[in-house]
Amino acid sequence: MTRPATLTELFFDAMERFRDRPAMLRARRDGAWTDISTAEVADCVHAASIGLLELGIQPGDRVAILSENRPEWAYADFAILTARCTDVPIYSTLPAAQIEGLLRDSGAVAVMVSNRTQLEKIKQIRGNLPALAHVIVFDDGVEDPDVLPLRRLMTTGRTMAAQYVRWRDQALQTTPDDLATIIYTSGTTGEPKGVMLTHGNIASNVRACAGVLDVRDSDESLSFLPLSHIFERTGGHYVMIHIGVMINYARNVDTVAADLVDRAPTVLTAVPRMYEKIYEKVMDQVHAGGPRRMRIFRWARATGDAWADLKLAGRRVPLGLQLKYRLADRLVFQKLRQGTGGRLRCSISGGAPLNPDIARFFYAAGMPILEGYGLTETSPVIAINTFAAQRIGSVGRPVPGVEVRIAEDGEILTRGPHVMKGYYRKPDATAEVLSPDGWFHTGDIGRVDQDGFLFITDRKKDLIVTAGGKNIAPQPIEGRLKTNPLFANAVMLGDKRKYPILLLVPNFERLRGWARAEGLTFADDAALVALPAVQTKMELEAKKHLRDLAQFEVPKKFLVLPRDFSIERGELTPKLSVRRKVVEQNYQAEIAALYNGSEG
Repeated sequence: MTRPATLTELFFDAMERFRDRPAMLRARRDGAWTDISTAEVADCVHAASIGLLELGIQPGDRVAILSENRPEWAYADFAILTARCTDVPIYSTLPAAQIEGLLRDSGAVAVMVSNRTQLEKIKQIRGNLPALAHVIVFDDGVEDPDVLPLRRLMTTGRTMAAQYVRWRDQALQTTPDDLATIIYTSGTTGEPKGVMLTHGNIASNVRACAGVLDVRDSDESLSFLPLSHIFERTGGHYVMIHIGVMINYARNVDTVAADLVDRAPTVLTAVPRMYEKIYEKVMDQVHAGGPRRMRIFRWARATGDAWADLKLAGRRVPLGLQLKYRLADRLVFQKLRQGTGGRLRCSISGGAPLNPDIARFFYAAGMPILEGYGLTETSPVIAINTFAAQRIGSVGRPVPGVEVRIAEDGEILTRGPHVMKGYYRKPDATAEVLSPDGWFHTGDIGRVDQDGFLFITDRKKDLIVTAGGKNIAPQPIEGRLKTNPLFANAVMLGDKRKYPILLLVPNFERLRGWARAEGLTFADDAALVALPAVQTKMELEAKKHLRDLAQFEVPKKFLVLPRDFSIERGELTPKLSVRRKVVEQNYQAEIAALYNGSEG
């Protein structure tokens, strides 16, 4: 396999190596899954790229992509890059007002949108963006005199087919230092910042990941995490195309469970919340099966944990445990694998901490999750577990070419070719996180063990310092609750307060079932969580997971929320990380009432 120095080299190399592939991408079209060959991908990128240049778009210009995951996202990305432009991916879930700010800050001269819904957002704000000269839409049949259909753009490009050699030669003049993309971090605090990643930044990370992951050109993946986020873009897009993995695009986030069964991928990139949902679904089925099924599940899980501990430690599994594990696999774990299509052999988790109990459960079930770690500013992968070196609870060892060290205050620092060029038009913000000698300050707290595995203990800014001066890392405590199917989410607060508190989001489907079985009546979810019996139940369930905490870490009060956190209310980032400050603002009256009561 070649070692591309730029993303344009990566593209042309993959198109050549896999030129005879009848299916490089696959998507649902007109009710059926449709294969897209390598030749078709190459043709669409070539046509779209020349089409952009014929519009007068110049190398170095910024072109935005506002779209859900679909083949056209890949065409647009590589068309922009091979035109020697910089792309600006934007989350399709963002409202028009936020999109306007990103387009203005980046100075985008064009935006490529997926459908009429996204087009309507652009039409609301286009008059405020004098630099935005072109709007291109992927879907056919969107009639608008001020919009250029992608099909027509490609037709223009195909009429210039004679320019192919010249276009390819010019595209390959791209250097590793050239700016490939500006990705606006949603951030859990503050306004978005445009992270400038070069071709060399991302290409180096693709090479590093491809070198340590056991992913092959016979594999298939399912793409559903937003391609506008660097995790999916590097791991689920560039790495897959570089290796030759066939990419299936999920129809939307609501169909992922069905698409997993339908397409039966062998490779998956996902955030922990996805694995938590699969686990919750398993637990719901077990509880619905009655006491006998619950006993079988508990036995199988205990057997699986014992087997997993020995396997992970590299020790021999006794014959008796092997036989018990085979039975546990036939009774329980095999059914779990079938729920994800039955072929999944490599799952990668990133974007947030993965609960070690859930990781061990999936490992025992024959579906190992390789947890990694990184940030948008690091292209993104800093470290990752592999089949050759896995330690549950850690985020693995640094990938080749990446340096990691722990600062005196526990902050994780990293240096290498993966570190961003800086924040777009924000030199002061860049200087705050990037030292003159190239060390990037991640803002995460962690440690490295004697074998070189990196462990993340918390976000530096998330650390709670109580009024008594005690430091509390909330994420591990919150993570404990996610193994309980009664909880959908949890947030610990208490900075500069006498004691911490916990905000609890129920799994409302399960809570409603419990309440009805108890004979409780309620009109809606708000009335449900207000019931004293429900509040007592939630508090007792939470305390089960907090028994071995230090006294100062134990939350003294609990607030049961009437709804889950949402992107729309600003409580979640587009990658589903909780914005603690926004949550605290949204529930400030209820939180104040807790603290104004007795000290507990």
